[in-house]
Amino acid sequence: MKKIVSILILVFLFTLLSTTPVSAVCPVCTVAVGVGLGLSRLIGIDDVVSSLWIGGLILSFSLWTINWLHGKKEIKNLTVSRLINLGIILSMYLLTLIPLAFTKVIGHPLNKFWGIDKIVLGIIFGSLGFFLGVWLDKKIREIKGKVLFDFQRVVFPVAILLILSFIFYFLTK
Repeated sequence: MKKIVSILILVFLFTLLSTTPVSAVCPVCTVAVGVGLGLSRLIGIDDVVSSLWIGGLILSFSLWTINWLHGKKEIKNLTVSRLINLGIILSMYLLTLIPLAFTKVIGHPLNKFWGIDKIVLGIIFGSLGFFLGVWLDKKIREIKGKVLFDFQRVVFPVAILLILSFIFYFLTK
């Protein structure tokens, strides 16, 4: 459990240091991640693959909430803004992980991959993959000055989650 908490803290710190005060993620992307999660669980895909989508969904909701909050009230102090962002992100992960831990969905000794609980591992990789997709989209728009194609903001994070899903599907098979 100490390893899990340490890894999550590192993910949160990385996210805190890498985000700007307002990081918009579109609602369509959030819905697409939710649909991917539902479909993978429905057809019996391994927990690590399903949890990739949980991680993406948690981060998507976190960024969406941050964007909504900053749209309601402009916070001029960057330190306060980052602390609020970190609080939202931590809350979203804790609101997901704590019930899973209490219901023993997380922590089953036979549900491990690489020595880490499959659900926690999937959430970590899914969050990082989703974050990479959001970052790539922003970087390309910054360099090119425009989007390359329609729904680019949706395609990048979801495509990375799909790629990770295929990789982990074959790794856990």
